[in-house]
Amino acid sequence: MAKKVAVLAVNPVNGFGLFQYLEAFFENGISYKVFAVAESKEIKTNSGITLFTDDVVANLKGHEGEYDALVFSCGDAVPVFKEYAEKQYNIDLMEVIKTFGEKGKLMIGHCAAAMMFNFTGVTAGKKLAVHPLAKPAIQTGIATDEKSVIDGNFYTAQDENTIWTMMPELIKVLKA
Repeated sequence: MAKKVAVLAVNPVNGFGLFQYLEAFFENGISYKVFAVAESKEIKTNSGITLFTDDVVANLKGHEGEYDALVFSCGDAVPVFKEYAEKQYNIDLMEVIKTFGEKGKLMIGHCAAAMMFNFTGVTAGKKLAVHPLAKPAIQTGIATDEKSVIDGNFYTAQDENTIWTMMPELIKVLKA
């Protein structure tokens, strides 16, 4: 039976990256639910398109056990994360990432996802593909210059243009 995936979408989210995951999951019969990292289910893409997600990250807390995998879909919210780190939705985001990581669930993401995973302390010793600008922030994982890296339960891509390089293996494991 296919695994169930929780998808985190920051506000604003990189639509190109987000929709690569969602289309691949849909086309392969993989169950997913999209959670806005925001106060409401209404978010925007980097290009200003309004999206309505299934739920908000606050409602994923305590329900991590219902999912087999977590996707962090990056976007323009990440470069300014520090400015909004004290917002409850960002506190919830970090708690959810940490819980998924500590439970050994599949951790999937692109661009600065590896950096966000690293901030929670769940990347110790893992090789990670990360956006070149976020590479210096990786402290416990091993930042690489590879387009994508699969290391155990971590599936990371350097940016939205390289998600496709890990997608065949990701779909295979999600369908198992």
